[in-house]
Amino acid sequence: MRKATLRAHQPAGRTPRAPHVRGVRPAAVTAALLSCTMLLAACQTSNYASAPVDRSAGSAANIDSLNAVIDANPRDASAYNTRGIAYGRAGRFEKSLADFDTALKLSPDSYQAYANRALVHRRMGNLNAAVSDYSAALRIKPDYDSALVGRGNAYRALGRNDLALADFNAAIALDSGNARAFYNRGLIFQAQNNHTRAVEDFATAIGLEPNAAEPYIARGISYLALNDPKSALSDLSDAVNRDQRNPVAWAYRGVALETLGQTNDARRSYSRALGIDPSNEVAKEGLGRVDRGGGALPTR
Repeated sequence: MRKATLRAHQPAGRTPRAPHVRGVRPAAVTAALLSCTMLLAACQTSNYASAPVDRSAGSAANIDSLNAVIDANPRDASAYNTRGIAYGRAGRFEKSLADFDTALKLSPDSYQAYANRALVHRRMGNLNAAVSDYSAALRIKPDYDSALVGRGNAYRALGRNDLALADFNAAIALDSGNARAFYNRGLIFQAQNNHTRAVEDFATAIGLEPNAAEPYIARGISYLALNDPKSALSDLSDAVNRDQRNPVAWAYRGVALETLGQTNDARRSYSRALGIDPSNEVAKEGLGRVDRGGGALPTR
């Protein structure tokens, strides 16, 4: 999977119906399903969409070697770009931004440096700055699909789904094998309760990159909304097989199992989710339901 990570770019509708849960009020499961809008943001922080901090990239030995390159070539924009990537991967964002600033002063047409700086802004939560930098990269290179996907994700985080959808469509038009573009466009359709279209895009992403957990999670959530818990369970089981540390996958696997009446297995899935992320609301609410035997639920 092509990840939205700092890499060495060098020049060259309707509310979903609640599935029936044996012994559980449908309103409770509807509430769990509607939580997916918030929890899908957690999917985006995983390896599929944003690489985790890699402290080794900012090790003294690695930085020292990059410093030596810059000392020998102080006007080499690509050297600053490369060191900025290393700092960004290590989570040293201020130093990373400073290097990309220098790279752009030396080479104002470096669309790679703009896109790399945009990703650092995204990871820092500076979404408007990220949009500005991705747009600058696209003015220089309009067919830069990585910048289209990155800007689309920034727009989506800003709640500008119309602009995000346009960027993902453009990326897919440029490269029909761009799994991240299909996945992220599917998330837009999902947020719009267009789960049939979402399932189609997630299926395409899975076909292009079958080892990534996130498209399975997202498709499983849409299958739940489409009242197809068996398909949801299959996808969410595939997801946990690929990423056993993903609390969202375990939590929604619990919802699928609970919907199918398999409460003991649901309890185990909810517990696994909470063991990884004690704040996961879907898992907390689900575990509470199965522990109460499905009774005395609040209406929402």
